[in-house]
This record gives sequence, C-alpha cells and structure tokens, in this order.
Amino acid sequence: MRKTVLVYGLALAVLTLFLKTIEYKLLLRDWRQEIYIAIIAVLFVVLGLWLGLSLGRSRPDRKDSFEANQKAIEYLDLRPRELEILEAIAAGHSNQQIADRLFISINTVKTHLKNLYQKLDAERRTQALQKARELQLIP
Repeated sequence: MRKTVLVYGLALAVLTLFLKTIEYKLLLRDWRQEIYIAIIAVLFVVLGLWLGLSLGRSRPDRKDSFEANQKAIEYLDLRPRELEILEAIAAGHSNQQIADRLFISINTVKTHLKNLYQKLDAERRTQALQKARELQLIP
C-alpha cells in the first residue's frame, strides 16, 4: 500500500511540476513583449534619474553665479525697487502680479516701469529686457 501511495504521489508531483512548467512557459510566451517593455522602462527610469542627479550637481546655479553690472546700475541711476521690477518682468509677471508680489499699487508699478523705460531708452518691455540683459543688469 505504501508503495502505491508513493508511486501515485510521485506521479502526481511530476505531473504538477510539468503542468506548472507548461503554464510558466505559456505565460512567458503570452506576456514576453510586456515583460521586455517593463524591463526597458525601468532601465530608462534608472538611467534618467542617475543622469539628472549627476548633471544637476555639476551645473552651477545661474542666480548664484550672476553678478549685476554695478557700474551700469550707478550710471543709469537705477533704484533697488526698479531692479526688483525689472527682475519680475524678466520672470514674466504682469503688472498686477508684480504689484501683488511687492505689496505696492499697480500705479506705482506703472510709474517704475515708465522710469525704467526712460532710463533704458526703451518703449516696450521686450526692449527694456533686451537692453537690461545687454548691460548685464539681469541674468
């Protein structure tokens, strides 16, 4: 009796192992493309993170390395508030956003802009920004 149970048990184990192997092979065949895509995606994520971190460390921060041209600031007689407004314009803020950010009225912003346009000999924001960058007043 033991011999029969062992033979049937061994046959059942071999058959189960065979069925699991076939199931695994079919699973691999059905999902092969998705598995390869997932492996490639994980590799690209790891490569991107490593590359971003390594390049981010070696690049100096532009704001830290930029120094405004003090001679041009003195020559044009630019006030600190006018420089703040010039930097806000360079950041793409509207007059209302500048007023909210600096806690001043919109009319004060317009007055500072008018003074900036006169001092930089500009008629528009784009001209003022271009001349300010040429004179190294802003990064």
